[in-house]
Amino acid sequence: MKLLFPNGEHEPIELKQGTTIIGTSTDCEAMLIAPGIAARHCELRTEGEQTLAIPLDAQFATVLNGRQIVGEAPIKPGDLLLFAKIGCRVVASEKAPAPVAMLKPAIGGNEDDGRTRVRMALPKYLLRGVSGPTFGKVYAMVGTLTVGRNSDCGICIPTDEISRHHAKLQVVPAGVMVEDMGSANGTFVNNQRVLAATLLKPGDELRLDTVRFLLMSPGMESHPAVARSEPVAPTPVAKSRAGLWAIVTLVAIAATALAVLGYLGKF
Repeated sequence: MKLLFPNGEHEPIELKQGTTIIGTSTDCEAMLIAPGIAARHCELRTEGEQTLAIPLDAQFATVLNGRQIVGEAPIKPGDLLLFAKIGCRVVASEKAPAPVAMLKPAIGGNEDDGRTRVRMALPKYLLRGVSGPTFGKVYAMVGTLTVGRNSDCGICIPTDEISRHHAKLQVVPAGVMVEDMGSANGTFVNNQRVLAATLLKPGDELRLDTVRFLLMSPGMESHPAVARSEPVAPTPVAKSRAGLWAIVTLVAIAATALAVLGYLGKF
């Protein structure tokens, strides 16, 4: 059997005899880089004609045909698997298996060690926390996400000021569309309360009560660092002025010495 991802967004993962570990860690046979994926997320164990799906981290969901797996669960062709928010279909392999050489890693490296690595496309927008419990955290904006304190939210903020399902964020070509979901303390874009769907653009601030975020596009963080490095230029000017004062001081001392010698009649 093998795993096929929708719309051809990921390479197929062939389930060979033995174990296939799925997760974000580089030692996994199949790497999935996405929010909600654990370092070692799920083990797919194939023995003979049977394959079992075994979650490896209870804090990260693995769902089979709409139900979360809590222990070993057999999978078969036609089943639907969901790792966090990444879904795939289990299909039967062809009788003539594809050569290993056809499996090309999606992440760089000159050597093919036989592992299939899967990587999501770079998100167009990033949401960066700038206050409260999300300070310094960065969330990839992909598709539609719910923000709230419930654990089933795409962005979970476990604080009392946030409603269970506080706001809905949907990626659109011009930015991220923000909708309040009837929250108690309100949703704000650039300090304007969201009463209807509001567009959040790169550089804008999103605020959920006192928890603030900044919408960014990849690469925006590199510009401030350049700007901070420019003011170093005045340093040589300060050094040159110090040198000038030293010369003036030496000239003054020499003039004073000559005056004293002249007064004593020795010059």
